[in-house]
Amino acid sequence: MTAVEYGGGEAGLLAPGWSGSPAASATSDGAYLRALLDAEAALTRAQAAVGLVPAEAAAAVAEAADPGRLDIGALAERARAGGNPVIPLVADLTKAVGAEYGPYVHRGATSQDIMDTATMLVAARTLDLVLADLGCTERALARLAAEHRDTPVPGRTLTQHAVPTTFGLKAAGWRSLVLDARDRTARVRDSLPVQLAGAAGTLAAFGAYGATDPAALPEAYARELGLAAPLLPWHTLRTPIADLAGCLAFTAGALGKIAVDVLTLSRTEIGELSEGSGGGSSAMPHKANPVRSTLVAAAARRAPQLAAVLYGSLVAEDERPAGAWHAEWEPLRDLLRTVGGAARDTAELAEGLQVHPEVMRHHLGLTNGLIVSERLSAELAPVLGRARAKELLTGLARRTHSEHRTLRELLAEEPELKDAGQDVDLDDLTDPARYTGSAGALTDRALERR
Repeated sequence: MTAVEYGGGEAGLLAPGWSGSPAASATSDGAYLRALLDAEAALTRAQAAVGLVPAEAAAAVAEAADPGRLDIGALAERARAGGNPVIPLVADLTKAVGAEYGPYVHRGATSQDIMDTATMLVAARTLDLVLADLGCTERALARLAAEHRDTPVPGRTLTQHAVPTTFGLKAAGWRSLVLDARDRTARVRDSLPVQLAGAAGTLAAFGAYGATDPAALPEAYARELGLAAPLLPWHTLRTPIADLAGCLAFTAGALGKIAVDVLTLSRTEIGELSEGSGGGSSAMPHKANPVRSTLVAAAARRAPQLAAVLYGSLVAEDERPAGAWHAEWEPLRDLLRTVGGAARDTAELAEGLQVHPEVMRHHLGLTNGLIVSERLSAELAPVLGRARAKELLTGLARRTHSEHRTLRELLAEEPELKDAGQDVDLDDLTDPARYTGSAGALTDRALERR
């Protein structure tokens, strides 16, 4: 049986949203094994740095911590006996190090120390990839927002045309969400901590092995791995996991907003946007499906439920929990993969997105001018009085539908406007492109954010 077959979906056959992505590689079984071995090797180096073990022991463990020397499938099978993969890993690593320095492997630590630390390493490495893709997306959206700063498009509320806006402002709004996701993700990435405290979170074993200041050891451990040093052991204080759940779920939702907008605006009967390279259909040769958007939208729907499991694990009893900690592993990896894949796909989507201004302009006329009724209400109130202006526009709105004429034509025939004694520029008042408010200025303001 191959590693892929053993992994039960490791290849991502049912997960096109993350299959083949950098995040998939960073969260694979092999990547987790690498992180577990990195955690073990760093533990011995940290103890050597404070004089607790010989430097030769640290070198021996580092040399033996080679993923190629271990059988992932066998480790997974043997993990059932103790409920986690660290126990068989330590046995194999100790044997590989040899009799002289084998006793220094995993010394003073507990399985959760290594598993939690390895999880933080995997998360950090995956978040670095997510942040890089968010950066690509942000830059592509900034270009779109600047290019289409003044491109008018129907604003839609509750699925219906409301008042005009600009595509530049829409793209700037997407970018703002991406930057929010980037900032949250970066903060979490920088705060990911090591875990090192021993069986019940007291560091007692390190003192028993001769450490004069056991409390200093987690800081040395953190330095070895490039992670943060925790104030307290967090075996049952799962803030780091909850923070990961929050930033990843938010990122999925932020990217999902972009995806659902593109899905809506690329419908055949709308066609204001299209993906740069749509996907095909197994049955209909003419189709170019918005596949990138579809996959991102799917990720956004999955992420909250995965995060919910992680939030549920905050309820962790005693000094080391039974079940709560174990329940985190699979959904956290799924969440990292799901969001990592969505970040990749959104970057591709944003960089290749095609905008069709001529279609947007055509759609501004679909309501026969009613899209600017808000403006007309405000502009005609001083001329006709507020109540009469509303009454007039309500009646004309009905007529635009029944007579299939534009609001501009009907207004031109109104004697009240002719008799008002004031010039009313109907061309200006009824042009949707001239009623985008402060959309341009808001876009400029949004693009100032870095």
